[in-house]
Amino acid sequence: MPFRGDLKGETVKAFVMAAGAGTRLRPLTYAIPKPMVPVVNKPVLEHTLENLRNHGIFQIVMNLHHYPEIIENYFGDGARHGMKIFYSYEKELLGTAGGVKKMEQFFDSTFIVMSGDGLTDIDLTKAVRYHQQKKAMATMVMKAIDSKFEYGVTLTDKNGRISKFIEKPSWSDVFANTVNTGIYIFEPEVFNYIPKNKFYDFGMQVWPQLLKLKKKIFGYEMKEYWTDVGNLKEYRYGVRSALDGNTKLTIPGEQVRPGVWIGRGTRIEKGAQLNTPCVIGDHCFIGKNALIDAYTTVANNSWIGPGAIIKNSILWERVKVAKNVRLDNCIIGSKAEVKEDISVYEGTVLNID
Repeated sequence: MPFRGDLKGETVKAFVMAAGAGTRLRPLTYAIPKPMVPVVNKPVLEHTLENLRNHGIFQIVMNLHHYPEIIENYFGDGARHGMKIFYSYEKELLGTAGGVKKMEQFFDSTFIVMSGDGLTDIDLTKAVRYHQQKKAMATMVMKAIDSKFEYGVTLTDKNGRISKFIEKPSWSDVFANTVNTGIYIFEPEVFNYIPKNKFYDFGMQVWPQLLKLKKKIFGYEMKEYWTDVGNLKEYRYGVRSALDGNTKLTIPGEQVRPGVWIGRGTRIEKGAQLNTPCVIGDHCFIGKNALIDAYTTVANNSWIGPGAIIKNSILWERVKVAKNVRLDNCIIGSKAEVKEDISVYEGTVLNID
């Protein structure tokens, strides 16, 4: 994808939070870290890094904790992705702010903090320009959403300056729908307000402290797509949004017709039907008279037997679906095998890793 931003000549760096265990995505995250959960056959973390790169941000730190070797083995030093990636291992979790504080020496100018499991195509160039225009010490990226109660609500005055936070609001607290996305832009001065070697949280501790001290903190309301794929419902929603084109993600494979992507080395037998939108990965097999219906993704090296019907489902890598199996609204984890002549319906999650 061509470069979209204009930060290329600047020294903006990023901290990407990738240490979470992903308990709300279990059983899918029993054997992989949450940021490696695939969205249209690519880890959600990879989508995050691609967006950073597209806006001229090439130096990244990621903190690791849960299955760190999986992330490091996949991304390496970042060269394959046109970036420089550094890793910070946390034997004991340090919290969102504590983890960034540990890598304080890396950040000597404006920097961005993002979650590795947030799915977004935010215009980071525009957000950084806003931060610079306001001469802010800290800028919180906010998003207006319909579901208000799982995220902290943020209020700003007419100039965009933050005036109040409500973390995890109750019904009686709801009087705004702009929520904290967990995307932040900071100046290094913020480190003065984060203690060393201590569990510390941006949302619960740092931001309220900055507000109390009347520091120059602003809210930037993004208009682009954003969701947190932190639970199964939001994960499904994120995949569906990507297939619908609601978010500007790079979908791997060749788009053989509008809304249908097929990877390299994939074999599709006579009579198989692919309904839009769907994505088939590399080196897959789709058997005779099989149906890959709308809103289905089939990841690399998967095998779909003759006569199988797969609707509105997410299949990870190396999945085997035997002949005449019917899957509807399912998530099938890597290397799982679904035996022949059975039907699996509505919200089933299978994972064997």
